[in-house]
Amino acid sequence: MTTLHQEHPTHEHSHGPTCGHTEVRHGDHVDYAHDGHLHRRHAEHWDECETTAHVVHESHPHRHGEGCGHPAVRHGDHLDYAHDGHRHAAHDGHWDDH
Repeated sequence: MTTLHQEHPTHEHSHGPTCGHTEVRHGDHVDYAHDGHLHRRHAEHWDECETTAHVVHESHPHRHGEGCGHPAVRHGDHLDYAHDGHRHAAHDGHWDDH
């Protein structure tokens, strides 16, 4: 899965374990949920962490929702659920891998 390199140029806030934003382990890095999008540290700046393709999470029997035990993270116009190093989002009867 490829992630766009989309720099967040006006990001004055420094994320970290005590910044107050939800920390989400995402593959080989950590995203921080902030204002409906996800930031990741890249070089000396922050990027928006967005995938470039529609990726269906195959064989996902677990249904996310309130009380499922996984953190819900606002991501644009929907909720992602942090689960096993990636984020799942409901989409057309299946779960997408973000």
